[in-house]
Amino acid sequence: MEEFSLRWLLGQGVSLVALALCIVAFASKRDDRLFVLLLFANVAFATQFALFQSWVAAGISALIVLRIALVRRFPRHRAVMAWMLLATLVVAALTWSGPRDIPALAAGLLGTYGMFMLRGIPMRVALAVAAVCWVISNLLAGSIGGTVAESLIFLTNVITMLRLRRDARLQCTA
Repeated sequence: MEEFSLRWLLGQGVSLVALALCIVAFASKRDDRLFVLLLFANVAFATQFALFQSWVAAGISALIVLRIALVRRFPRHRAVMAWMLLATLVVAALTWSGPRDIPALAAGLLGTYGMFMLRGIPMRVALAVAAVCWVISNLLAGSIGGTVAESLIFLTNVITMLRLRRDARLQCTA
């Protein structure tokens, strides 16, 4: 029963911590709170992917921690975004194991663009598509908790987009 090894159990446990952090993050209507909580969640995701030996996903998840910190300091800064996109490609090239790494790479690239260049609902749309890529990456890595986490992140993100849209409509009528 290798699938129930200590490493596998730890990976599942860490992914549940990431799940809790992400749900709270995406339920927030404030972008700054979203970013801070995502910092901690991505540390957990990077750890989870490392435990499952999914190295591209682990490396990109670790880079996301840096990306979130940079985007908070340099929003809409194209040069910083370009460096993060390049770093994502370099990490993927150095740790590439095959086609199963494509979803993590796509998620990393899309998330980087979305966080640097978009705000509000458009940013959350980009992050929702990235979440679908992360669902696939988690399935390929064998992460039950990560798959549930990213699926719930997607759903919570969609609900938050609807809430933001409703709030915008209410402001227009006020």
